[in-house]
Amino acid sequence: MNADDFPTPDVDVESVDPDMLKDRIDAGEDVTLLDARMQSDHEEWRIDGENVTSINIPYFEFLEDDIDEDVLDRVPDDREVTVLCAKGGASEFVAGTLAERGYDVNHLEDGMNGWARIYEAVEVERYDGAGTLIQYQRPSSGCLGYLLYDDGEAAIIDPLRAFTDRYLDDAGDLGVDLQYALDTHIHADHISGVRDLDDEGVEGVIPEAAVDRGVTYADELTTAADGGSFSIGDATIETVSTPGHTTGMTSYLVGDSLLATGDGLFIESVARPDLEEGDDGAPDATRMLYESLQERVFSLPDDTLVGGAHFSDAAGPAADGTYTAPIGELVDEMDALTMDEDEFVDLILSDMPPRPANYEDIIATNLGQNAVDDEEAFTLELGPNNCAASQDSLAGD
Repeated sequence: MNADDFPTPDVDVESVDPDMLKDRIDAGEDVTLLDARMQSDHEEWRIDGENVTSINIPYFEFLEDDIDEDVLDRVPDDREVTVLCAKGGASEFVAGTLAERGYDVNHLEDGMNGWARIYEAVEVERYDGAGTLIQYQRPSSGCLGYLLYDDGEAAIIDPLRAFTDRYLDDAGDLGVDLQYALDTHIHADHISGVRDLDDEGVEGVIPEAAVDRGVTYADELTTAADGGSFSIGDATIETVSTPGHTTGMTSYLVGDSLLATGDGLFIESVARPDLEEGDDGAPDATRMLYESLQERVFSLPDDTLVGGAHFSDAAGPAADGTYTAPIGELVDEMDALTMDEDEFVDLILSDMPPRPANYEDIIATNLGQNAVDDEEAFTLELGPNNCAASQDSLAGD
């Protein structure tokens, strides 16, 4: 049923802007959501939080004139309830139906699609290299990116296609020239913005080691070789090869202070190894990941910050609100990082989460083998990222 097919409620229903809902959740306010999507959609991807109660009642339960009392009994009548769906049509109808029965309800504007357009910029306060470092955060999928700027120049690491204009606008507001757009690897959970930014005059950069996967546009962009570097004002971004999650996985050491690890290492987990080579190639990829962590990442000073390309619900932000942590702290807190190689491999492979939604189409798009328009690109990447190994098995005691 399309959004336009739902009848207009006979009562006025207040809509809640996604950013407003996010502010309420971040402020610690108790929030009750009625998710009117199908059960499978709710189980796969929903708005969560310690102070969030999410109730799933599919919209079709409200289509009958005489709604089952058991359905209505599941809707709290002692507090405000925000109804949401995929795009906002079903939620407005359900909220109106409940409002007619005396419930205190509103609905989420543009639904989960609107939630997916939230993109926040938070300064990494513990970054002590040259210039200023910003972490971009997309709460709907946990995607993270990094904007470094200094002396009138800037670079973006792991940009999303959906926010191409945002990066350009932010650079304009800061009065800096966006020089580089760098990808850490061929992403499997979102559509990269590197090529779109390159079309706008920003120098697009992909890892040299990723080209052999079948990148069709490699000749049009700059390739980053292990040990190479890019200058942004007085700051330097150094290329550090860290294969494992993919054969071309590359980290970027920013100002000798933060290692942007892409999908190699997160603050609550490590990479999953099966998205490029599948189940058969996962053991070898896991050993490659172990070697990268031990020899390339943990060889850096303990106070070097780690900033991955994702965060999950298991991750807690630092005091500055960013999902970053010192290498030494991660080694102390994550049991997997102090295991020997065989233990590490067995652990990573023992509890692999579901693969990201549409990951094969997303990879093909990021390789340049599949062309999609902006709307299709946005739709492909909706949902959880699932690019990490299971957090439950990796956490310390």
